[in-house]
Amino acid sequence: MRQLITRIDDELHENLKRRAADQGRSVNALVTEILRAAISPLDARTRVRDRLERQGLRIVPRTPGRVPSRDAAIASTRGAGRAASAALADERAAR
Repeated sequence: MRQLITRIDDELHENLKRRAADQGRSVNALVTEILRAAISPLDARTRVRDRLERQGLRIVPRTPGRVPSRDAAIASTRGAGRAASAALADERAAR
């Protein structure tokens, strides 16, 4: 185990002591946890999700009761490509 000696201002030290006392643990344990979390390999998406979760702001949409079959999904978009193709043809002709 290694020691890390660093200089911090008095206000930060007091805040660390207060938080550690509120949580019933040592300043060393608190600082170790904070440092470990700061350099953890979590990606940015996971960090944001965890922060939202802690603040009670994360919303998870419901999954649909039944996912349509591949054939049903294709059938539901049948003909939609014609409008896009026509619009592209009109735009190209206008140039």
